[in-house]
Amino acid sequence: MNQTKYIFVTGGVTSSLGKGIIAASLAKLLQGRGYRTTIQKFDPYINVDPGTLNPYEHGECYVTDDGAETDLDLGHYERFLNVPTSQANNVTTGRVYLSVIEKERRGEFLGKTVQVVPHITNEIKDRMQLLGKSGDYDIVITEIGGTVGDIESLPYIESVRQLVWELGENNGIVIHLTLVPYLAAAGELKTKPTQHSVKTLMESGIKADILVCRTEHELSQELRQKLALFCNVKKEAVIQSIDASTIYEVPNLMLEEGLDVVALKKLDLPKKASPDLKNWNTFLKRLKNPKQTVNIGLVGKYVEMQDCYKSILEAFIHAGAANETKVNVISIHSEHINADNVEEKLGSLDGVLVAPGFGERGIEGKIEAVRYVRENNIPFFGICLGMQMSVIEYSRNILGYKEANSTEMNDKTSHPVVSLMEEQKNVTDKGGTMRLGAWKCDIKPNTLAHRIYGEKTISERHRHRYEYNNKYADELQKAGLKASGVNPDTGLVEIVELENHPFFIGVQYHPEYKSTVANPHPIFVNFVAAAVNAHKKQ
Repeated sequence: MNQTKYIFVTGGVTSSLGKGIIAASLAKLLQGRGYRTTIQKFDPYINVDPGTLNPYEHGECYVTDDGAETDLDLGHYERFLNVPTSQANNVTTGRVYLSVIEKERRGEFLGKTVQVVPHITNEIKDRMQLLGKSGDYDIVITEIGGTVGDIESLPYIESVRQLVWELGENNGIVIHLTLVPYLAAAGELKTKPTQHSVKTLMESGIKADILVCRTEHELSQELRQKLALFCNVKKEAVIQSIDASTIYEVPNLMLEEGLDVVALKKLDLPKKASPDLKNWNTFLKRLKNPKQTVNIGLVGKYVEMQDCYKSILEAFIHAGAANETKVNVISIHSEHINADNVEEKLGSLDGVLVAPGFGERGIEGKIEAVRYVRENNIPFFGICLGMQMSVIEYSRNILGYKEANSTEMNDKTSHPVVSLMEEQKNVTDKGGTMRLGAWKCDIKPNTLAHRIYGEKTISERHRHRYEYNNKYADELQKAGLKASGVNPDTGLVEIVELENHPFFIGVQYHPEYKSTVANPHPIFVNFVAAAVNAHKKQ
């Protein structure tokens, strides 16, 4: 292929219809047919990146190998395609305006009046084509965040209109994801919201090439014909997206609906071979037919919103399938754990994961949870802050340093077993100033970490400021909390573990970011296996 083809995915009627899952599913099918495919997300908020957003507002912040703090949809892209994303795969309005303003300050516009059209739209179009011009991809799918008709989405919609026109016939198409609601009182599906949404899109100069209709009930042929007629699309381009029991079923549902075939036809591309979904369907079969069930507690402080721990929950799905085990994740708010109720909350569990997070709220509950599982031989897995809590707990209860803490929580502590790196101490800006992205870790032989990875050196993604304080390394090591993984360049501890425990490991990085359907993360796989063993012994 000489020219990269572009697919734009817009949304209408309401948010949270699953544009990211549809984009990822289509990409999976196109990838399965042999096309080099990538996905990018354009978000209409003014934050430069999601890194400073409250998880309750926007769910988890997903981190790429190159250290970009991005939208959680990029996690879906990687989990489906098993291909790393980067800074270029996620762009926000804030980043676009920042770039344009910086260019204006440098005088690059030669005194012109800087306007939304053409300057902002040109910047958006340039970024939309960045991956396509790299020569690495045949098809680039671009998901436009928000809903058509939103004020903040208008520059993106206008950019899509211009770009589709500039790319020429068969080089750029628009998929519009919309809702066909079921009115129980009337006992029927209603097409009017979709008609209005398509009309709004057309008022912006864009004709939808394909309609993907989210629905709770099957779309009849008559309904599809009506949508095709009123929304100005071919009947074959009216695609039903019915509710599924798991997001991992959606590629097969889209295959049945012919979404990939219609898209290729409109892009004037050959169908090639049928998508190779053999490994995908093997995973699905194992996921749907577990041989046993385990209960794993997720101790965190954002548990009210599941999207805050999206990658962790998905990593458990991958690891569960690998173990042919259904993983029941039981969310436990760390603020509600104390010495009096910890046994009641954790005693019946097969494993406990203490989750990442920032700030002081809820950390004493996390420390209490670590103490309980350590003393009662319950499999433990700590991620980022969870790993730091295990270091604090051990320092307090085994070394006897009752004041041990992280300087994030108490900068006056007499025993800062978790502390800031020197280069972080003068940082005042919060955005993008942490240890971010992929860092190497050397693993010591004859350790749990080495048995899990089977490698001497690994690379994992980070998102944190505070670190294990090496001043306490010897004491902790002698007392039994082993540092089994260390960054070769900085000497910073990446992994801690306990000997003489069924499974006890804490990692400074975020392994959940790298877990995919094709490659479930080995720590999650081994943690679930340890939980299965613990369950059998009960």
